[in-house]
Amino acid sequence: MHRRQKPSAPEHKRDLAAHGGALSMSHNDTRSFFNFSQLVLSAGHLKSPPVLKHSKVTYFEVEILDVQSKKQICIVDKIPPSSTLLDVKHKFHKACPQWYPSRVGLQLERNGPYLKDSINIQSLAVSSIITLYFTDLGQQFFLTEYTGPLLIYLLFYIRLSTIYDQVESTKNFRHPVVHLACFCHCLHYIRHLLETLFVHKFSGGHTPLKNMIKGCAFYWGFTSWIAYYINHPRYTPPSFGHRQVSFAALAFLMCEAGNHFINVTLAHQNHSGSKACFPSPTYNPFTWLFLLVSCPNYTYEVGSWISFTVMTQTLPVGIFAFLMVIQMSLWAQKKHKLYLKRFYPEVRRKAAMIPIIF
Repeated sequence: MHRRQKPSAPEHKRDLAAHGGALSMSHNDTRSFFNFSQLVLSAGHLKSPPVLKHSKVTYFEVEILDVQSKKQICIVDKIPPSSTLLDVKHKFHKACPQWYPSRVGLQLERNGPYLKDSINIQSLAVSSIITLYFTDLGQQFFLTEYTGPLLIYLLFYIRLSTIYDQVESTKNFRHPVVHLACFCHCLHYIRHLLETLFVHKFSGGHTPLKNMIKGCAFYWGFTSWIAYYINHPRYTPPSFGHRQVSFAALAFLMCEAGNHFINVTLAHQNHSGSKACFPSPTYNPFTWLFLLVSCPNYTYEVGSWISFTVMTQTLPVGIFAFLMVIQMSLWAQKKHKLYLKRFYPEVRRKAAMIPIIF
């Protein structure tokens, strides 16, 4: 019989160590699994990650047409639905810098009302393309301002029975200066109207409605007062008679011609893009006033009304001419300061409106 051998001491220790290590690893695994299960239970149900929803934004295109010719001016694209009409005007100004938002009038129909700036662009949309008609309110403002005096003066010139006594009007003979004054007055405003349509390019922003009311009240009101006195049956001719009228009429026509040629010169400079230099006189003698003053158009405008005052010799015309001198002086001084900043070497020896004096 074989005798069972007892394990030696080192072997016995190795067996105990191995058995204890196995028990320790099993205990650690159980503890780790327990902690993980407690973490899952405390966290609740596992949520799947949210699905990102991509919102589709619809942009509008605004086609802007000229209200008279129906020709396309430009297309303003990528207009968000939350945009207002004022936002469209600002984008239109970026595409066409000559038209400021304040002078842009937009309509859904050619004969329809002007749309308000606060209106939402989405409320105008029938499809993704919106067609609007454009009107230049800056030009419209001056056309309204100058058409009124032209028509008002003619109403007084024909001596309506509702304004003057019909019997007195038929008895009194009209002095030739009355007809000449009507011709000069109409010529002045017809020139303004034609220059507004074909010469001027307005560059300053303004509030059309506010300026229109103020300008029309001033020009229309004074025209009514002036025309009433000059066309009155009891109107008396100037003190120095024919010589005074002829001299004043000649001065008036020269100032009107000078004003026109100055405006054409300024417009030609703006169209050619040569704004980096001060306007220079041309071969035309009427433009030589640029050598003495920086704003000769205001000089000629004041000269026209002073000549008209001398020609008619009436108090309303004199008051109107005095107010025009003040207004033109303020405008000339403001523009002269601007010229001094931009073209100092060329302007420093010039006057603003009146040679040598102012």
